[in-house]
Amino acid sequence: MIIYTQGHSYLYECEKICRIFFPLEKIIFSDTLPDGSAATEIDSSATEKGSSATENGNCATETGSTERGASSCPGGALHSSAHEGDGVSSHPENGSPAGAGSSESPSVRRIFTAERQNGDETEYFCRAEIDGKTAENGFCVPPHSPDKGIPDGEKQLAKAMVRVLSEITGTVPPWGILTGVRPSKLMRRLAEKTGDENARSLFVNEYLVSPEKASLALSVASVQKRAVSLNTPDSFSLYISVPFCPTRCSYCSFVSHSIASAKKLIPEYIRLLCREIEMCAEMAKDSGLHLETVYIGGGTPTSFTAEELKTVTDALTRSFDMRSVREFTVEAGRPDTVDREKLVVLKNAGVTRVSINPQTFSDEVLKNIGRPHTGNDAVEKYLLAREVGFDSINMDFIAGLPGDTYESFKASIEKAVELSPDNITVHTLALKRSANIVTEHETENVCRDTVRMTDFSQQLLTKEGFLPYYMYRQSKSIGNLENIGWCKPDKECLYNIYMMEELHSVVACGGGAVTKLVTPGGERVERIYNFKYPYEYINRFDEQIGRKQKSGLRI
Repeated sequence: MIIYTQGHSYLYECEKICRIFFPLEKIIFSDTLPDGSAATEIDSSATEKGSSATENGNCATETGSTERGASSCPGGALHSSAHEGDGVSSHPENGSPAGAGSSESPSVRRIFTAERQNGDETEYFCRAEIDGKTAENGFCVPPHSPDKGIPDGEKQLAKAMVRVLSEITGTVPPWGILTGVRPSKLMRRLAEKTGDENARSLFVNEYLVSPEKASLALSVASVQKRAVSLNTPDSFSLYISVPFCPTRCSYCSFVSHSIASAKKLIPEYIRLLCREIEMCAEMAKDSGLHLETVYIGGGTPTSFTAEELKTVTDALTRSFDMRSVREFTVEAGRPDTVDREKLVVLKNAGVTRVSINPQTFSDEVLKNIGRPHTGNDAVEKYLLAREVGFDSINMDFIAGLPGDTYESFKASIEKAVELSPDNITVHTLALKRSANIVTEHETENVCRDTVRMTDFSQQLLTKEGFLPYYMYRQSKSIGNLENIGWCKPDKECLYNIYMMEELHSVVACGGGAVTKLVTPGGERVERIYNFKYPYEYINRFDEQIGRKQKSGLRI
């Protein structure tokens, strides 16, 4: 797919919008339009027809804009006498350039985008030619101050692109032009500034979000109020990374290593991890920071032996005053790594919350994704955690896994509700290139059922009294959907809220961990990256510690 640009540099946002509709498409950019006839036809089509989305009556109401079609700006949408650039000719799989109405190859996929000044107004225009189908949308916007969301030019061009690609593909993205990870963060800020109903209206009319998703984001922001009220300017959270797993699941795109291949690295990794914990505790104390929550994740932390886990938790209790910590979570995600001894170690260390993550209760689907345990194993380990004394347990599920059906996913969520964990997190499968299962064929097969799956989980969990307490989105998620954490009342995971909403700094230790330093109010975020792989973390330990020391854990 080729995206032609004129008068703007919104390449990142253009690509993100295209990924909503074509998650695995190869995308290249060109600022040189195809020769002659294509540009002429685009110009005349826009002048004669205006915005096709407007003609069809499917444009959302604009705030502070005039939706009049491209013809209302003299000169039309795209003008260029430039010849075809290398970006086209070097990618023959995109077909040869052709204008609308020509006998172009079905393989042609190209999008024309423009931002141009017309007096005091700015014109935004998009035209797409996808597999023989053509659509366009254009409008002019008078001068006005951009909001605090997507920068205004990007937002307006994104609207035109979403309308055009929705018309061509027949898919209307539920999150509209929002491509970011944190829609609830945007909703919370808008609600604080303008009120709940105005924020909801802005989501629907300015960001083209469906009313259902706008209401969901508002619900999440509402549930988060208790956690937000507990946050103070000196609050911070601590994340400990354990980038090891017993085996790699087929859907996984995280940096993790199997215990079998990396076992020899673990002793030195743990030694340096404990040293980093101690050094970060000293830096936090010097900066006057107060520890609110601790989260040990991965990977699979319970890939470590009980003794290795105790070594890490002992380092925490030596380094920090854990008595004031509001929440201490450990991911015991893989049921095949959980036993009584490990759970007792965690309980004795003051861990207040664990995650035991089936992903599905279907044995067939578990086999498809490379998990050696059964659904019954997950149930047994969940009950064992209850027996050991954990009164806050999370279970993760993924909608859209290979071989899963609406019926088997429905059965998994119903089984989870029957078990009554305190948190149920429903993820949407993300088709990351580094995961083993990523193919176009997979995307086509599971997308429709995934929407039904997530809709069912939301309906059932709401009916059973669970509340949506945090939400995030990943690029290339099937159906452009979201991941939602559900909780029983007053059982939300504080760390998940603080981390995802960027309410305070998160100091991170271990391989692949990312420290996020956040100013009070979350207006600025700076990141300090640890090296991804255990061998890099070990070999370049002093270098990554130096970056933290230089920051003083303050922006």
